[in-house]
Amino acid sequence: QLKLWNKFRISNIPSLIFIEACTGKTVCRNGLLLIRDDPEGLEFPWGPKPFSEVIAGLLLRNNGQSQDSSTLEGSYVGVYFSAHWCPPCRSLTRVLVESYRKIKELGQKFEIVLVSADRSEESFKQYFSEMPWLAVPYSDEARRSRLNRLYGIQGIPNLIILDPKGEVITRQGRVEVLHDVDCKEFPWHPKPVVELTELNAVQLNEGPCLVLFVDSEDEGESEAAKELVRPIAEKIIAQYKAKDEEAPLLFFVAGEVSGEKNKCIHSQSILLVFVKCSVYII
Repeated sequence: QLKLWNKFRISNIPSLIFIEACTGKTVCRNGLLLIRDDPEGLEFPWGPKPFSEVIAGLLLRNNGQSQDSSTLEGSYVGVYFSAHWCPPCRSLTRVLVESYRKIKELGQKFEIVLVSADRSEESFKQYFSEMPWLAVPYSDEARRSRLNRLYGIQGIPNLIILDPKGEVITRQGRVEVLHDVDCKEFPWHPKPVVELTELNAVQLNEGPCLVLFVDSEDEGESEAAKELVRPIAEKIIAQYKAKDEEAPLLFFVAGEVSGEKNKCIHSQSILLVFVKCSVYII
């Protein structure tokens, strides 16, 4: 049971995941939405569709203008699942607005599409008025639901970054935006080993993690620790990528405990060892 929870990174229940029996590949991570939207099974076997097909249709600007989704072709795209009633969403939006502008100023072809989880069209319009990017019309509930299903969204805020072909670069756009405020590492391709910080500690709740603690504040020690773990991480990631699967572990290096923030991070890591058995400490 624990292996299945970890494999599919279940963070809440009930969760329903459909897989292809002959290959074991995941068909849909958000099966509850799927059976709600297609109770008669007309779209069975519910295989994943390309982003360009799911997003197809008109997209809105907050000035009332609209444009066809085909204009996204050839651009990096951030699919932003968010809502006005969610305080962490509002906090992220303020940072994301600045990141969006900086990326545009760098000359990158980049667009964001809001997929609202607001509870009324009035709330959607109020929230969207703060955003300089595009949105799926609130009235198009079916398309919003299909996008939630496509990426297995279980909570908000969530920012998925896609490459110009519509393939996922990272599902951790929220962490990347908050960590890289100058957008120097855009489009944020995942690294095999990352530094454990207050911003990305939320990932400890998402599945098994390996954390290498370094008893030093010297940046050189942290880099050496990353180099120690990197070959292991790269080998495991490559093995699972060859099977078109996500790696079963996330890899972190954590520096010396200093200050309340780092204490909080380390306490959370250690607590998860006993509560979820999903963090391994070296």
